This record gives sequence, structure tokens and C-alpha cells, in this order.
Amino acid sequence: MRVVEASFVLLLLRFAMRARLAHPVPSSALAQALLRSQNVISARSRIAFGTYVAASTAFTVWLLPWRREPPPAFQPPRGEQVWPADPEHALAVRDLALRQAKVWRHTDPRAADLGANPADPSGALSGDLVRCRYLSTGAHGTTAKFACVLPDGEVVKVKYGHTDEIHAEIAATRLFTALGFGADRMYFVPRLRCYGCVRAPFYTVWALDFIHARDLVLRRVPDDEYADFDWVAIERRFEGATIEAPDREGWAFFELDDIDEATAIADGERDALRLAAVLLAHWDNKAANQRLVCQDDPRAGPGPCAHPFALIHDLGATFGPNKVELDHWKAARIWADRRTCRVSMRQFPYHGGTFTDREISEAGRRLLANQLTALSDRQLESLFAGARFREFHDFKGEGADVSAWAHTLRTKIREIVEGSSCPASGPIRATSSADR
Repeated sequence: MRVVEASFVLLLLRFAMRARLAHPVPSSALAQALLRSQNVISARSRIAFGTYVAASTAFTVWLLPWRREPPPAFQPPRGEQVWPADPEHALAVRDLALRQAKVWRHTDPRAADLGANPADPSGALSGDLVRCRYLSTGAHGTTAKFACVLPDGEVVKVKYGHTDEIHAEIAATRLFTALGFGADRMYFVPRLRCYGCVRAPFYTVWALDFIHARDLVLRRVPDDEYADFDWVAIERRFEGATIEAPDREGWAFFELDDIDEATAIADGERDALRLAAVLLAHWDNKAANQRLVCQDDPRAGPGPCAHPFALIHDLGATFGPNKVELDHWKAARIWADRRTCRVSMRQFPYHGGTFTDREISEAGRRLLANQLTALSDRQLESLFAGARFREFHDFKGEGADVSAWAHTLRTKIREIVEGSSCPASGPIRATSSADR
């Protein structure tokens, strides 16, 4: 019976999508009209209708989970931490935090295991099979993903499917973390069992949200039925409470120019971050792909954050610009002008996005150079092997050769390390985004 109901919903979805494009009709009126029309369907239409219902039923049988087992006990989901600020002062709190934010912390790259998942204190993501409960949220972006609740109530993001972004983000976040920059913790998991999941949750939600029918369909999936996903990337967010203001999600790269004189020593660290972004060809740098957090206890708010940290939290569009394409990444230059140490992303999609041309300071170049040269060739190869670049390229061609990827990264490191010193830091500007 549940299969028939879901098939009928898919049928309504098809007609609703057609109707909505031309004449928006309430869902109840659409259903009534469809049922009335069955009395006047011609023989030919009946055959077409029956064929479609059969195809829809077959598709639904595939789409819905058909395996079941008693799920583990799940705690209520814990929401994302947000730094408290009243709306009147939220923008000022956000701007001050960004001007004072750190972007780097001391690490020893030699100790990093770039081929392994990050530490997993709870142990929830360390087994060959990870279990979670589906959490219904909207479908955003282009990469297939969904939110899931671990048994202890932690909410994680799951990315699935054969997509270049998964492999790029695994490698980029591990490298950034080893170098000392902030990054979300990404885990490669051989198999994830999602209770209450359909087999294609991202695209199903996208379609159902189009006609406002997500709850109607997904609530009919029993909690003890599950879908398995192989080789998924699970994202745990970088620690800290998100700092945002109305109409100010994340931060743009050009905003890094605004820095308080009291934190001017961090200007070299910001240049190191800019140079690292160029190294990985992080061209999809819209503000929403960067995040500002407070590393203080949110209960200390509302008010200014004492320890803000700015990071890139979506590194999926890297090693390209066509994501995990070796030839393209080889051709991407580090320096637009080595003599002045100017970097640019104008050659990438969106003509650089929020990343404006910048002359990198010697302090920034030297900081990144010191961190990169600490990495061994073995670490570089394990970085790409652990991110399964070979598997993504089906073990074929140069793109599947992790030693070729490691050699290209080593060549880019030499471009940063070698040559004359860069200029000293430029003048400091202290402005508010409200002045833009």
C-alpha cells in the first residue's frame, strides 16, 4: 500500500511540475481534478496512464528503502551553535570579530597523517559501518548531500555519490588542517546506514520541495527502514559558534583587508591564507563558503567575541579549477607577478569571485613556505591516496597516479619557496562592511 501511495505522489509531482510552470494550482485542487479526469480518459490515454503508473511504481520500489532492522537509540538532534547577538548590534559584532579574527594556529605538519581520517573522540565515525538517522532539511547547492543524526544527537552532513567534490574536499581539508588553517573535519567512511532515508535523498527532497510535499512523502518512511551509502564523506564542523548578521552569511576574501591595528601581527597569517587558497585554486570563494566563528562559550554572549576565527569551510571546488583535474591544476599559476608577489584568481570561474588581486607580504609567504616544506613526499602521496583520487579516476590515466599529484604539489611548493623576498605588509585599513 505504501508503494502505491508513493507512486501516486510521484504521479502528482509530474503533473504539478507541469502545471506550476504555467498556471500555479493548489495541490488539493490538482488532486481532485486528476481524480475526476479518470472518468473521461480515452483508451489510448488509459494505456499511457497505466504505463506511467507501472514505471512510477517500479521507480518507487527502487527509491524507497526495502531493508529494515531495529535502529539504535538516537538522542534528540543538537542544533548548530550560534554566537548570540541582538539584531541591532549583530552587524557591528560581526564586523569587529572579522577584523580581529585569527586565521591560523601553530601546527607541526610533520606529525600529520594526511592519509587518515581526523581524530574521532566519540568513536561514532570510526567503524566500517556508521549508523545515523535521517534529518529532513532543504536541498541546497549542487552536490548530493543530507543531514543525519548520530546516536549521541550530533548532527553531521553526509555527501554521497560519485562526485569530484568529495575527493577534493577530503584532500583540501586535511592539508589545510595540517598547515594550521581552519577547516571542517571530513571523514571518508566505507559505508553509512541511514535510517528513514530514501535511496536518493538530495534529489528527492529537491523535487518534493518544489511542490511543498516533502513532509507528506518522507514521513511515510518508517524509522526502522534504511538505505546504505558506500564511501561517503561525513562533515563535522570546525569548532566554534557561528557569527553572522542579517544578510551577512560568511565572509568575502576582500574583507580580510580590514584588520585592527591591535592584531596587525596577524596580517602575515592572512596573506598565508590567501596564498594557500591560490595554491588549491579555491575559486568558489563566495561569502557563504567561508565562515566566522567564536571559540568562546556562547553563554558568554551576547556581545563582542574575544576569540574569533575565520576559516574556509567549503573546499570542494579545489585541485582544478575543474575539481580534481590534474592537467588543469598543473596549469593554474601561483603568481600573477612573482617580482611583486601579486596573486590573482581572475583566470578562474567568476573572475576570482570575492578574491581580489593581492600582493602577498614576505611574512605571509614565509609562513606558508615553512609549513609546506615540512611535509615529506610520502605525506603528499598519502594525501591523494587517502582521498581516493585513484578510485575517482577508475585507476586510469595520469589523474589516477597519486605520485603525479604529489609531484605537482611539490612543484607548486617550490614556486612559493623559491625566488626573492616579497614586499613588506601593506597599509592597514579598518572599515566596516556597513560602509560598503
